Amino acid sequence: MKVLVAGGTGFIGSNLCRALVDGGHDVTALSRSPGDTPEGVAPAEGDVTDYDSIAAAAEGQDAVVNLVALSPLFEPKGGNVMHDRIHRGGTENLVRAAEAAGADRFVQLSALGADPDGTTAYIRAKGQAETVVRESDLDWTIFRPSVVFGDGGEFVSFTKRLKGMFAPGVPLYPLPGGGKTRFQPIHVEDLVPMLVAALEDDEHVGETYEVGGPEVLTLRQVTDLVYAAERKGVTIVPLPMPLARIGLTVLGAVPGFPMGADQYRSLQFDNTTAHNDVAAFGVDEAELTTLGSYLGVE
Repeated sequence: MKVLVAGGTGFIGSNLCRALVDGGHDVTALSRSPGDTPEGVAPAEGDVTDYDSIAAAAEGQDAVVNLVALSPLFEPKGGNVMHDRIHRGGTENLVRAAEAAGADRFVQLSALGADPDGTTAYIRAKGQAETVVRESDLDWTIFRPSVVFGDGGEFVSFTKRLKGMFAPGVPLYPLPGGGKTRFQPIHVEDLVPMLVAALEDDEHVGETYEVGGPEVLTLRQVTDLVYAAERKGVTIVPLPMPLARIGLTVLGAVPGFPMGADQYRSLQFDNTTAHNDVAAFGVDEAELTTLGSYLGVE
């Protein structure tokens, strides 16, 4: 199968490209700056917000995977309007290119809680992108993962960066809301085989899957694990959410500050599955990689 992976040089994309090549597929990695691609992967330069720059890369492909995404953890350069431009608009362009090229399969990486009427720009754009995919003529599969961790991912480093913003240079760590926001982290090497299966097996066509790891962790628990892995002590103190809202809203207006009001809103709801769909891929949830084992603290 010829597969175009949009975002193929990123964290999840590079892992997926390697797995597809190992499975005997002909893989092209589409990105704005191709740079180094995994061995056996063809590079293609293009920006999903510019249809003309990606149309040629879709020609002759049997399937397209859309992994292009901005992080929900930080406010993007250019403001939250970029979520709509890249997630919704970029998906529209990729779907259009795939249809015009005669591709059959389309796999979309969305997000837990994706909702066209959601409370954050990220969640709204992800929800609108899902609508675009569902209304297409392609054989589609949509994944809604919780946060994905692994080598090259940003989730682990996010906790340290968050401390640097609220309490630089001191051993205290004021976590918004005491770090009660819950996540269900999934390891990239557990997620990737499911993406591959969605491309290869017809049973996954027309399905939307919520997937997460084997455990639900609060942001406080994640932070404890991260600092334990580095053998560093940290004292976590609750930062009342009203103060976090004021702080992130005010600081979000400062050029270069990486968070804003949308990130405050995102910390108000959990990032966990209603029902973990990993069993649809023959996976036993208990056998998935835990964050603690990845960090070497279990």
